[in-house]
Amino acid sequence: MAARVQASHLYPRRHEEGRGRAKGIMWLEIILALLLGFVIYWFVSRDKEETLPLGDGWWGPGARPTAPEDESVRPFKVETSEEEIEDLHQRIDRVRLTPPLEDGRFHYGFNSKYLKKILSYWRNEFDWRKQVEILNRYPHFKTKIEGLDIHFIHVKPPQLPSSSTPKPLLMVHGWPGSFYEFYKIIPLLTDPKNHGLSDEHVFEVICPSIPGYSFSEASSKKGLNSVATARIFYKLMLRLGFQEFYIQGGDWGSLICTNMAQMVPSHVKGLHLNMALVLGPYILTLFLGRRILSLLGYTQRDLELLYPFKEKVFYSLIRESGYMHIQCTKPDTVGCALNDSPVGLAAYILEKFSTWTNPEFRDLENGGLDRKFSLDDLLTNVMLYWTTGTIASSQRFYKENLGQGFMANAHDRMKVYVPTGFAAFPCELMHMPEKWVKAKYPKLISYSYMARGGHFAAFEEPELLAQDIRKFVGLLELR
Repeated sequence: MAARVQASHLYPRRHEEGRGRAKGIMWLEIILALLLGFVIYWFVSRDKEETLPLGDGWWGPGARPTAPEDESVRPFKVETSEEEIEDLHQRIDRVRLTPPLEDGRFHYGFNSKYLKKILSYWRNEFDWRKQVEILNRYPHFKTKIEGLDIHFIHVKPPQLPSSSTPKPLLMVHGWPGSFYEFYKIIPLLTDPKNHGLSDEHVFEVICPSIPGYSFSEASSKKGLNSVATARIFYKLMLRLGFQEFYIQGGDWGSLICTNMAQMVPSHVKGLHLNMALVLGPYILTLFLGRRILSLLGYTQRDLELLYPFKEKVFYSLIRESGYMHIQCTKPDTVGCALNDSPVGLAAYILEKFSTWTNPEFRDLENGGLDRKFSLDDLLTNVMLYWTTGTIASSQRFYKENLGQGFMANAHDRMKVYVPTGFAAFPCELMHMPEKWVKAKYPKLISYSYMARGGHFAAFEEPELLAQDIRKFVGLLELR
């Protein structure tokens, strides 16, 4: 009995010790949060309105000619031939696949069992001639800028309300996408009334191909990065007669548009993004945990999209970034293989349209590719890389932009002082809270948690993206 009484006296002491430890941990969390908050405040509070130098460049072969560059804008038409189609079929017929692991699904990359079904459709049912006709539904053009033949589509509204003018909108794709990603959103922007939307905002849409992608000529020289591309697209807009315009982008398009806003802010009326490359010190806040972040002003939706941290950020980024390490270092090596094999190219590209659309699709035998896209649309995008032989040059864009190291470029550390709208799609590779976006884009006037969708927003959810662009422009014009 005495022993029991004596033991009972110990419990309050243990309880007090536990409470003391909990308080100590709480105070440590608070101190760490304050220190981290100071670092972020210091980073964010440097409010110098810098601009990127406009500069100039020459990316064509050889030395820059002394004669002025031909600034004519030439009509262009996508074409194919029987020889091109027959060569594709012969290469598909000679395919040699590796059998998948049992229950491998998409955890090891593209499942070759499902790839066989795609190849059967590609070889026997896919009509490339028909898809070429679809590609030519919108007007295509080319023009020489800084030594490169730049391809773009330019779609004007079929009708306008009386006494109104269309709003010029430049839309820029990324990798492994193409200008074709915008084909379903274009009519919602240029002809809204015939698609169930008001004609309050009618756009004139210009969608260029990044140099080295599909029909835009690849650089012959090292160094063509997002800043050079932003300058080229700015010159394109001037050449088309637009002094002020809106710009929109995701993936590389988001960086190119960001650079354009940093370079010529007086010409950019508004910037709309569905992805932002904003990390810096902000990602360190995630180590503080949900409780501290909620005290720091993060919303419940932010916490849902960022936690569990190990799964939704750390492991997810490791799983989905292997390709990036290759393309940032030795893009031509894998480019040689992919440029020689349409089957390898399709597997490499289409795997991104699986897990970048929804990470849970890796648990499905077909990677969920039929959930959001048609095989015709997916294979048309692949064909734009295959028929133009541009997979290697498109991958070089990673080395030119990221091969110098993290935050190595001046624009990485510069803010953007152009009115900005942001659409946060829930299945994007990494969620960007409004606090993070606003630190880079202080004039953020619209931030939307989108109901669904992933990385290829215009391709996957054209209606949602169009509505958010229209909402952003409406808010901007009310200011």
